[in-house]
Amino acid sequence: MGENEASLPNTALQGKKMAYQKVNADQRAPGHSQYLDNDDLQATALDLEWDMEKELEEPGFDQFQLNSAENQNLENSETADLNLDPIQPATSPKGRFQRLQEESDYVTHYTRSAPKSNPCNFCRLLKIFCTAIILFISGILIGYYSHKNCPSNATSSGTLDLHLYQEILKTIQGEDIKKSFRNLVQLYKSEDDMEISKKIKTQWTSLGLEDVQLVNYSVLLNLPGLSPSSVTLSSSGQCFHPNGQPCSEEARKWSSQDLLYSYAAYSANGILEAEVIDVSYGNADDLKRIKKMKNVTNQIALLKLGKLPLLYKLSLLEKTGFGGVLLYIDPCDLPKTANLSYNTFMVSLNPGGDPSTPGYPSIDGSFRQHRSNLTSLLVQPISASLVAKLISLPKDRTTNGACSPLELPNNEERIVNMKIQTVTKFETVTNVVGYLKGVTFPDRYVIVGSHHHTAHSYNRQEWASSTAVITAFIRALMLRVKRGWRPDRTIVFCLWGGTAFGNIGSYEWGEDFRKVLQRNVVAYISLHSPVRGNSSLHSVASPSLQQLVAEKNKFNCPRRDQCPKTNISSEQIQDDADYFINHLGVPTVRFTYEDIKTLEGPSFLSEALFPKHATKIEEMDPFFNLHETITKLSGEVILQIANEPVLPFNALDIALEVQNSLKGDQTTTPQLLALASRLRESAELFQSDEMRPANDPKERDLTRVRMLNDLLQDMEKSFLVQHAPPGFYRNILYHLDGKTSQFSILLEAWEHCKSLASNETLQEALSEVLNSINAAQVYFKAGLDVFESVLVGKN
Repeated sequence: MGENEASLPNTALQGKKMAYQKVNADQRAPGHSQYLDNDDLQATALDLEWDMEKELEEPGFDQFQLNSAENQNLENSETADLNLDPIQPATSPKGRFQRLQEESDYVTHYTRSAPKSNPCNFCRLLKIFCTAIILFISGILIGYYSHKNCPSNATSSGTLDLHLYQEILKTIQGEDIKKSFRNLVQLYKSEDDMEISKKIKTQWTSLGLEDVQLVNYSVLLNLPGLSPSSVTLSSSGQCFHPNGQPCSEEARKWSSQDLLYSYAAYSANGILEAEVIDVSYGNADDLKRIKKMKNVTNQIALLKLGKLPLLYKLSLLEKTGFGGVLLYIDPCDLPKTANLSYNTFMVSLNPGGDPSTPGYPSIDGSFRQHRSNLTSLLVQPISASLVAKLISLPKDRTTNGACSPLELPNNEERIVNMKIQTVTKFETVTNVVGYLKGVTFPDRYVIVGSHHHTAHSYNRQEWASSTAVITAFIRALMLRVKRGWRPDRTIVFCLWGGTAFGNIGSYEWGEDFRKVLQRNVVAYISLHSPVRGNSSLHSVASPSLQQLVAEKNKFNCPRRDQCPKTNISSEQIQDDADYFINHLGVPTVRFTYEDIKTLEGPSFLSEALFPKHATKIEEMDPFFNLHETITKLSGEVILQIANEPVLPFNALDIALEVQNSLKGDQTTTPQLLALASRLRESAELFQSDEMRPANDPKERDLTRVRMLNDLLQDMEKSFLVQHAPPGFYRNILYHLDGKTSQFSILLEAWEHCKSLASNETLQEALSEVLNSINAAQVYFKAGLDVFESVLVGKN
């Protein structure tokens, strides 16, 4: 197969492998020995364990405090009524079976009374005694020779998974990641984008990763013109570059690339002379206030980045009648350590993918739309220092140690001339994709994604940081694979191209393989920009994966009494996970280190792409210890999702997230609340029964485990709405930021309703949410009905 062609791995099962070597996911041997592959021996061991577990399934067993007066007949335990009241989402993502694993000394808390025996004669006792002796000696001999013939690398079945994960992850060292990072930075200085991709492919192949491909797409990019954009004050005739420096040949030579790449990709081109109107963050209330004061038609908006998606704010400005936008970040919204007053930045106005093939892949023969711009607005990012010059503010804006936000006085008029010139051209974007095929479910994929360097964008060193992290995990994983181990599910490693222009590489690949990915992708783990600061670990996860992430955060904290509060949310993130979250409904996880000030400030500041040099990353993490932590945390989540027989997803937490999103929302209707309540009831039943195929030998066959996993992996698809405002996630389980709990589309519709006489938009949004909750409730109910009908048929 050529490098320009891509194919997902063969979906046929390789050999007659079972999902379980033993019922306990933590108790499978690392190798597949001839003994563990014997189906009869497996069935015997599993049936014995099931008998033991049935004895432990007593009402109130979770408390492990039964006394003799509370002991009940074991035959009645199976028909005991299911009490849903005490179910709590934080107990365990996998129900009773997980709790049995966690309570290793349960035997000491529960002892079954000995059954009464009938009198028997001496001969009968002697026969039983002799039979027992013979069986005992036979067992010793069988055990001796079995142990003698077992491979030397086989470990105790009771310690497999956790020890295996730790064995893989302990080989990851910060110093190795640092060396890889520096090598990648040097590679960037001497090679172009295609050569970098080829060398990454060569490195991954040398590590042992199989079937590494370069997947190319010809896409429409919007690039800077030959000269940088400019902003001129009409009153004085002073001309400034976007960074605030005067327009001069000397300034242009001083930072030519930074000046050229301070632009908005896919903005409209041209020259506009108009009044600058301060619209602050550009929300509906800001625009409503401004429209009462001034005529904004074809004027220039002075807009702060943050609080809402940029595409959404630009759509509001476009509808209001503005002709241009000067976009900036207020220094008061940034950490004090981030001195970016004179820094320029880049933004993309592309919602995702190749603009010339919206909604379908950029493959040979596809119809191409030549779209030079994606908005009618002239958009120019500028530095905070230029904003200060435009509004004539003094350099020192601190008052009593507090930062004063930039603001243009309402009684002053500023007329400026803005000039924007960009070019569009078709160029090749390359994805690097490598596969580690699973042994039990090779057609189920855990995607691990990041981005590599993209030509014609800022020299941002996060790509080297991300690539070094994903390569470090591949190296650690392949060391164990070479010793005979493989995960149950296929792990797909992806380095995306074209991320800076609107996640183009990941969108095109996703659209190319959409039908396969819809059926096969289990989860997406993002390693995009792992270290943005050094003060706080921030985790973003789908509701179904938040408990798993919380467990990993606690497990990796050395002293529980000094562990910071778990910072986990389901919020919109700016990276290549976008396509998988919004178009495929795939559960997603991302760990990053951030500055606390950044987390406390407005969201969506990360839409600005600043030039970040290698020295900045090494200053934040000189020994790459934070990179090591991110790699290990992400690695353990990857291994657990790829290797556990039953996916570690939590159905009940999705229902709880829906209820929390409706609490206190003034747009909530009784129908929504009633439907959310029914969803929780169905999810509680599903949660309590979801481990049944892992516990019951009648249900533990590969087909039944597959049925359960298929239900678990598709839980979020019900929450993909058809219509969402520009820049808003279609997956309504994700919020605008970590501080907002309401459904994003309902919040936006309510703001829209307040500024208009009609509430049609609000009614449409309510209908979208209502139908999503109903679809999820039907989905869980249908899953329960399927399992129940199969059980009845077998009985």
